[in-house]
Formats: sequence, C-alpha cells, structure tokens
Amino acid sequence: MTKVRDIIELFEQWVPTGYAESWDNVGLQIGNLNNQVTKVMTTLDVTEQIADEAIEKKADFILAHHPLLFQGVKQIEENDFKGKVIHKLIKHDISVYAAHTNLDIVNGGVNDLLADLLQIKNRELLVPSFTEKLYKFAAYVPQTHTESFIEAIGQAGAGHIGNYSHCTFRTAGTGAFKPLEGTNPYIGEQGKLEQVEEDRVETIVKEIQLNHIIETAKKAHPYEEMAYDILPMKNSGEVLGLGRIGEIEEERNLADYAEHVKKVFQLPFVRFVGDPYKVVRRVAVLGGSGKGYIEDAIRHGADVYITGDLTFHEALDAKEQGIGLIDPGHHIEQVMKVGVKEFFENNISKLPNKIEVISSEISTEPFQWK
Repeated sequence: MTKVRDIIELFEQWVPTGYAESWDNVGLQIGNLNNQVTKVMTTLDVTEQIADEAIEKKADFILAHHPLLFQGVKQIEENDFKGKVIHKLIKHDISVYAAHTNLDIVNGGVNDLLADLLQIKNRELLVPSFTEKLYKFAAYVPQTHTESFIEAIGQAGAGHIGNYSHCTFRTAGTGAFKPLEGTNPYIGEQGKLEQVEEDRVETIVKEIQLNHIIETAKKAHPYEEMAYDILPMKNSGEVLGLGRIGEIEEERNLADYAEHVKKVFQLPFVRFVGDPYKVVRRVAVLGGSGKGYIEDAIRHGADVYITGDLTFHEALDAKEQGIGLIDPGHHIEQVMKVGVKEFFENNISKLPNKIEVISSEISTEPFQWK
C-alpha cells in the first residue's frame, strides 16, 4: 500500500523542502502521513473548484505549487471561503502538499520547464541563491550485503556527481566487534569477539539529503548498529537559484517575440515593454512574480526578461534602461502540472504500489479579458 509518506519521500528526492525560501510554507499542509494514496492530482492552486475536481476524480493526494495555507491560520470557519475548502478536503480524506519556491529553484522545476517551452539554450541561473553543502558518508558493510547496500543508498540519492549516479568507492577490510548482553547480533554471539570481512563504502551526499540517506542506509544494513562516518567536504556543491537565462536559436524583434511567447503559453494576449524592433537574442525567464529581479536580467545581458505581475514603475524604469519586458501573467507556472505528473510517472516503480497520476483540467487564472 502506497502511503502519503511514500509519495512525499519520493518527491523530496527531487524537490527537497530545504530548497524553499525562509518565508515560504511548503510540505504537507493537510492530511496524515499514514493515509493511503491511490491517485495523485497536480495543480497550480487549491481552490474549491479544484477540491471538487479531486473529489469527482477520486484523487486522494493533491500536489500544488501555490500553498493553500500560506500565512498563519487562526480559525477554520466553514462559511469562510478558505475554511470551506479545508473542511471539504478533510471530510473527503484528501491530503494537500505544496512545493513552491523549492520547485522554482530545483533543476527540472518550474523555471526549467518554462525555459524548455521557450527553447532557451545554454542556460545559466538568473539569480543564484545558494551553494549546496556536501558531505562524505562512509559505512562499514559486510561484503555479503555490499551490492544491495550501494543500490539502496544510490536509489535514495547518494553518490550523484554531475550526470552520474551511484558513485561509490569501497575498501575491503576486517571488522571486529563483541556483542554484549542485551544484543541480538546479525552475526556472532554474545560475549565472543567476532571478525567479519567488510567493505568500507564511501559516497558523496548533499546536506539536504543527509538524514534521509542515513535512515535509508540503516534500513539496508543488516546489523543492529551500523558503523558509519560523516565528514564535511570542501568541494563546492551545485549552485541553485531562481530564473534562467540563455539564448534562443533564431533572433527576432521584440514585437515578434512577444507574439511567440503568447502562442507558446496559449494566452489571449501578453503585455510587453520596449522598442518593438529591438533585436532579441538573449532571453531571461522567471516564473511567477519576478519584478524584483529586473536588474539581475540587465546585469546578465538579457535583451528581454519574461516574468509576471509587472507594475507601472518597474516597467517604466526598465524601458529607460533599454531592456525589453514581456509579462505573460503569473498563471504560466501551470507548466508544473505536467512536469510533476511526468516525474511521478517516470518514478512510479519506486513506490510500494502503483498509483495513478493526473493533472487538474481546471484553470485557476483569475483574470478575464474582453
């Protein structure tokens, strides 16, 4: 039986909650870790319509980009618009999980999905946020279990270097121990010194995954007490951040490129700022509300910056500085619905039981046009 905790553990191997900004509210928001999951529905937002859709389609786990519970909740009143949604979800045993800025930052997340649709090449981070800390994890494993141990920790995310996974180094040796009173040794007897042919298995682990890797290792290790070392490393980990910037294959003028963006995201219109005939080669994109990062786009040499929720003064200043802006709205982040669905479909074999994954068919775009 696949439980809520299994869905979360799998998803957080890709999108750890520790990647989220400090002001954000991500993770499990409604539900029980031990509840059974048979169908996951991905959505940008959680509204009453979305809750009704989940009920109708018998989805028991909603994975949303925008948190349903963002600020502190002092009361849950069923007549309140948000309280009504919460009551409905709880009544139908539907768990809700949010992945917000952590899904923006992670490789393959919202900003990469947007850049994929726009066919932006040679990508760089627009706003580097932090560098991952790395640790060396070394465990002493009886040689009869070395292969299964390496496979378990590799599947959990240990040993990733560039485009390689399951990277380890092993050294053969002899382990010695004496089980004392009250122990139940896998090998040996109480009161007798035991010697076992073991391998020291070393691998590299991201700080964000360290606790998960240790717990996985303990489950895969046959001994009552696993002997292991954790050593901080001076090696630089991966740099993560918001937004992406790169080049498009064929240059266009700004007006034509704005039309292209409109078609890519299937929008009724987009707003743009700048000289319509400005040549566009280098493009920056940041999903959601990115008006605070216009200077970063300028500093990285962007000809145009694509983001939502632009206001008059930011647009005017950008025009004076010569950078083009395209505002397709906040709702283009809905690309995560398909991206997250594909992640689960590609990793479904890692769950205890097969589940169904669907994307919400309801648009939560609040704006209308005439």
